[in-house]
Amino acid sequence: MNIKEASEITGISSSTIRYYEKEQLIPPISRNESGVRQIDNHIIRRIQFVKQMRAAGMGIDILRNFIYLFESENDSKKEQLKILKEQVQIMEEKRDDLQSAINHLHFKINNFDTHMEDTEKELKNLENNSK
Repeated sequence: MNIKEASEITGISSSTIRYYEKEQLIPPISRNESGVRQIDNHIIRRIQFVKQMRAAGMGIDILRNFIYLFESENDSKKEQLKILKEQVQIMEEKRDDLQSAINHLHFKINNFDTHMEDTEKELKNLENNSK
């Protein structure tokens, strides 16, 4: 299939697929006699893998290193696992920060009337005292 078809299947733009190839996140894509990229199922699976890892917040350099370790002939399972655990920790910290902000917004919503009255009174008192 060509790059447009791969884009439609994966939900990744053609330019992003070309970028992934340039950054060596996916294997080099073969071309036909006319120079058109010919993408097979192996490349599609790799694009989907990269998409998932990027959605998990993994940076390009870390992902490239992870792929390098995966493709190497050395036993790199411990290093790969370390990268995955670090990424989970980063994502959990982001989730916790986001959950804290969501909780704060829920508090504001649930206490909107009373909280707003108290806050407005406090601000008015500060304005009057500063005059």
